[in-house]
Amino acid sequence: MSDAATRLDIVREQIVRAAKAARRKAGDVTLVAVTKQRGANEIEPLIAAGVTDFGENRVQEAAEKWPALRNAHPNVRLHMVGRLQSNKADEAIALFDVIHSLDRRSLLDALVKAGDKAGHYPDVFVQVNIGTEEQKGGVAIEDLPGFLGQVRASPLPLAGLMAMPPLEKQPGPYFALLAELARRHDVTGLSMGMSSDYPTAVMLGATIIRVGSALFED
Repeated sequence: MSDAATRLDIVREQIVRAAKAARRKAGDVTLVAVTKQRGANEIEPLIAAGVTDFGENRVQEAAEKWPALRNAHPNVRLHMVGRLQSNKADEAIALFDVIHSLDRRSLLDALVKAGDKAGHYPDVFVQVNIGTEEQKGGVAIEDLPGFLGQVRASPLPLAGLMAMPPLEKQPGPYFALLAELARRHDVTGLSMGMSSDYPTAVMLGATIIRVGSALFED
């Protein structure tokens, strides 16, 4: 068994434990392996071990390495998990199946326009600025109802909500808040939890976790 497969088994075991503790099914949680700054030689073992969903933070990096990988592995789904500039919408539509960082009207309009040209639209998660941090992207909680209405009126499929808790704070209350916002606004998908806190996210309702460093040997 490769090192990647061993680390993947550990992550999967943690998902199963957290789901069981929350009386959830582990199969309801999708693992997105975040592969920023990772080469094909590090990604291929994860694909061989059964990972089908991968995340990237930057359009340019994804464009450099993923077309060849996806030609070889057409069942892979690619997720944009970083901040997305509106002027990269055309490239993003061509590359990604899912975008986790939709957080403003200008980006919504750009993705719709790009999708119209391409003839297809990615699933989108609306990013919420769950900790009201000025330096982070995300829709303010008070603006969420109006923005969700705009997304629902567009052709983009609304997959759910995404958030990143503030660093150096316990993530649980922020995950619980995002789950409550999802219930309040009749949204089912929750993209939350990374390498340092994904078991907590699973216990509090995550349907997608974005795990990078826990899967790789630095």
